Amino acid sequence: MQQIGPYTLRNNLFLAPMVGVCDAPFREICSAQGAGITVAEMLPSSKELWEKERHKLRLIRAEVSGPQVIQIAGSDPAIMAQAARRNAEMGADAIDINMGCPAKKVMKKAAGSALLRDTELVEKILRAVVAEAGVPVTLKIRTGWCPQSRNGVEVAKIAEDCGISLLTVHGRTRECRFKGAVEYDTIAAIKEAVSIPIVANGDIDSPQRARQVLHHTGVDALMIGRGAQGSPWIFRQIEQFLEDGSLVPDPSASERYAVTRSHLEKLHSFYGDKRGSLYARKHVGGYVASLTGAKEFMTRFNAATEAQAQLDLTDAYFSELLSRGATETSGLAA
Repeated sequence: MQQIGPYTLRNNLFLAPMVGVCDAPFREICSAQGAGITVAEMLPSSKELWEKERHKLRLIRAEVSGPQVIQIAGSDPAIMAQAARRNAEMGADAIDINMGCPAKKVMKKAAGSALLRDTELVEKILRAVVAEAGVPVTLKIRTGWCPQSRNGVEVAKIAEDCGISLLTVHGRTRECRFKGAVEYDTIAAIKEAVSIPIVANGDIDSPQRARQVLHHTGVDALMIGRGAQGSPWIFRQIEQFLEDGSLVPDPSASERYAVTRSHLEKLHSFYGDKRGSLYARKHVGGYVASLTGAKEFMTRFNAATEAQAQLDLTDAYFSELLSRGATETSGLAA
């Protein structure tokens, strides 16, 4: 069982902090589906941005089984330390530092994976945050800046020396972004080089891949991002496969209905009818993608601008699907 500071996790499967995806409703869904820890969306450390509505929403505690982990990003050690302390005072059980995001708007602020080019600044930020946070501090990085500069092992040693409790490594460089194959050899080397828990991240999209990555790298845990979008049940599927080698089938149409309905209600309650209806589109499309008539349903669903209309369309779609004789598996498209 994985441990972060005083917190014991239910398993070693983490949900990645994807911006625009991992809000409180989705974290709750993934936690219910077996995620051992769900990291909240990245928050900027800059004080003037803290009061923006979309950032305030990211601070709301989710009803999840594991500790509440808030991820912060920035490049100024003092401001990062201040942000960590403030989030801890507001209820964060642990702070995660983002040094892995390859997005241009983050890079322009010399934050995220841009920091991997400056290991001296990395050390200053880590020492400042660990000293000030008052809660466990974790770190997320990439294997390096570019394929010619994979300095993940160096950064990992710095992190361990600074008191970082756990390190997550995405198996691509900043230059690679999300393109090309994930490279797990550097993650394995990092695991060999340090004694703190290491989490592997990148293209873990099936139980078989999860086991392969664990065996190849020897890491302590796995972080799943895009593989959970539209398929939050991937956590229980991986958990079961790692436990006894059995493959949990994809959920039936009726099971997908239950998850979709629950997620819709959470989104509408969290954001309000209008915004909740907009956010719902990106999630519901994934839930129904493999079901019969999904394309036509999503055309109608995306045109709906009110929460009740979305719920009614969803109820009608699944009711028709199941009444046509969709059994536990026959509602799924081939």
